[in-house]
Amino acid sequence: MSQDIERLASFGKLVIRQKQELAELIGFETRNRYEITDESARPVLYAAEQGKGFLGLVARGFFGHWRKFEVHIFNPVRELVMVARHPFRWFFQRLEVFGADGQLIGALQQRFSVFSKKFDVEDASGRVMLTVNSPLFSLWTFRFLEAGREVAVVTKKWGGLLTELFTDKDQFLVDFQAGKLTAPQRAIMIASAIFIDLQYFEHKANN
Repeated sequence: MSQDIERLASFGKLVIRQKQELAELIGFETRNRYEITDESARPVLYAAEQGKGFLGLVARGFFGHWRKFEVHIFNPVRELVMVARHPFRWFFQRLEVFGADGQLIGALQQRFSVFSKKFDVEDASGRVMLTVNSPLFSLWTFRFLEAGREVAVVTKKWGGLLTELFTDKDQFLVDFQAGKLTAPQRAIMIASAIFIDLQYFEHKANN
């Protein structure tokens, strides 16, 4: 496990801010980029969706959150820390998280649910470590549970009426509530927050 991933164990909370590009202001979906900071706004990581160019633009515009995508996550000196990969799927979305060495860290797997959003957090061997639940009446809150006990929360923060209606400039708080969370678990949670944005909040600008 890299030092950058191990370092995640030292943070109680992280803020993920989407960085808006000029094209989004005129109604075009561009590749997504994020800055990940501590509570004092000091940079911890950066993330960028790969696949720019015309084909990437078409995939984002036509297939939306079902599309195949890959997000690279870097440290402040632009060294690769981990990669999150989402295969093309119509149903039961999945996100796999890899270290910079290509080794699988774990995955987020969607589960069937009628009235809420539910996922399993798997380790590298496929064992379920945690579950994720976002109830119908808490659409912006994703609770990570271990044996039914809340250990972390990813929350989308309100950005103001105009921002929420017309842009994709989203902000999330990742609150690591349990100190015993492992570095791989925290890495998957960070990748999951970006996945949540791409899955559920990406297309406001085009709407």
